[in-house]
Amino acid sequence: QAQLVESGGELVQAGGPLRLSCTASGFPASGFTFSSFSMAWFRQAPGKEREFIVAIRWDGGSTHYIDSVKGRFTISRDNAENMVYLQMNSLRPEDTATYYCAASLSWIAMSEQQYEHWGQGTQVTVSS
Repeated sequence: QAQLVESGGELVQAGGPLRLSCTASGFPASGFTFSSFSMAWFRQAPGKEREFIVAIRWDGGSTHYIDSVKGRFTISRDNAENMVYLQMNSLRPEDTATYYCAASLSWIAMSEQQYEHWGQGTQVTVSS
């Protein structure tokens, strides 16, 4: 069974960097290898709905960011290691949220409903 596990979340000061990792296991899932899936990071702040923030295509050849993280966050993947990363720089208090890794067979998928597999999330807290 496919599983995604996020790690790297912690308390960080505003302006600082942080790197999140997503480890994928249990692939192939439904006949699809990890490298068949586009991967994304979503986040959910307290009292708010979960939101899409960035995605990377199955081959790593294309990415899509929301405006609020563009230029500060970078998504990458290593298909040989079944890993996805989110490098976050210049963090702001409003980036405080639980961050989720998700896998989709669609591209570009920005809706939760398009994602077949989800991790449990990792907490990022940015202090001012």
